[in-house]
Amino acid sequence: MKIEYLEERINEYKASIQIVIEKRILWNLEKKPLILKVLKDAEESYKIGWRVQELKWVHINEAVNITFDTFPPDLIEKTNQIPTYQFIQGGSLIFTQMHNGDINVFVIFPFVENLAHEEDDVVDLGTYPPHSITEKLVVEMIDEFLKEIIKWEVPIIKRKLGFNPQQF
Repeated sequence: MKIEYLEERINEYKASIQIVIEKRILWNLEKKPLILKVLKDAEESYKIGWRVQELKWVHINEAVNITFDTFPPDLIEKTNQIPTYQFIQGGSLIFTQMHNGDINVFVIFPFVENLAHEEDDVVDLGTYPPHSITEKLVVEMIDEFLKEIIKWEVPIIKRKLGFNPQQF
């Protein structure tokens, strides 16, 4: 085998790096600002105690998220009726750019101390090439995030044969 044999693979390698560069440029110039705008619009339009953050995790890894930070102001009076009630912070919808430039979207649930945590503390909502990130997709992801948090807050009681949860 001669060294010239590698030329085709070298050209493919360069092309792959070019694709990643183009995805990163698209993320920085268009998609991250779009995601931030839609998330901030949701934060401002619906005052439910969430806030938007920009994160830089590792040198090449950036993320944008919306997370539950405080209790919804319009429900605070109700919690005063239950002195032991404690709001659990957390729960985030995260858009992060992966090493290859694609955007991974996932949900992280709030962390509760002294509670057994399972592998399903994260729900992967998908990985998308940057060009497919639109306002519509971001709104759909917020909707999925809210559905997941609602299921986490008020889980559906699974009925087991011979067990009636209403008896207790």
